[in-house]
Amino acid sequence: VQLQASGGGFVQAGGSLTLSCAAPTLTFNRYSLAWFRQAPGKEREFVAALSWYGGRSNYRDSVKGRFTISRDNTKNTAALRMNGLQPEDTAVYYCAADYSSTITQKSYGYKYWGQGTQVTVSS
Repeated sequence: VQLQASGGGFVQAGGSLTLSCAAPTLTFNRYSLAWFRQAPGKEREFVAALSWYGGRSNYRDSVKGRFTISRDNTKNTAALRMNGLQPEDTAVYYCAADYSSTITQKSYGYKYWGQGTQVTVSS
């Protein structure tokens, strides 16, 4: 297992959660990171990405200003802080990584994936 995602849960609309992604076997600072999500009956979609030293980030429009992706290369961990959660944010969230200096919104751009963590937001 290359990536381990955790931190999902059940929260009411307007609430917050922080997802974590651990990568104990990777040389973490050589990998770009991303979070994707997949709601029931829908395709997996990009949420946020961060370059290997954290200098560049990218977010899908619907989460801008609410979600923040971060990383700690000394601990081989990444996080996705989610504020102002809405029912439409309900999905299984996946962390992903790739040995690359660039970031992309395309899922095929990431070789390593975590197992997913469920986020459920009630209205």
